Amino acid sequence: MIRKIMTVLVLIPLGVVLVVLSVANRQPATLRLDPFNEIDPAIAVTVPLFVMVLLAVLAGMTVGAISVWFSQGRHRRALKRQQAEAKRWRDEAEAQKKRGDSLAAEAATRSASSDNASLPASLPARFPVKAA
Repeated sequence: MIRKIMTVLVLIPLGVVLVVLSVANRQPATLRLDPFNEIDPAIAVTVPLFVMVLLAVLAGMTVGAISVWFSQGRHRRALKRQQAEAKRWRDEAEAQKKRGDSLAAEAATRSASSDNASLPASLPARFPVKAA
């Protein structure tokens, strides 16, 4: 719920700013990509100024996101390694638990059978052992 409220509190003002920027900067602007021929450039685009500004902001955000993604690659690798190691340890703990349970059951069976074996044959076992 808080996340939705915070999103609304950020996105609505941002949208208002973008609309105001777009309405205030509707005049055409020419982007010339030919630095050698200023009078008749080979590549020139005329668009409203707000389109250029928004495209520049979008390009900056994209370059920044890619840069952050590459710089955090070592952290993602370390996380994968740690997750694999944690899985190995969990599997090992589960195997040891199963082994301990089977050893405990085996010890209980041996203990019960040795208790009954030590009784004279003429006396019945007080607590008979059930076969597993």
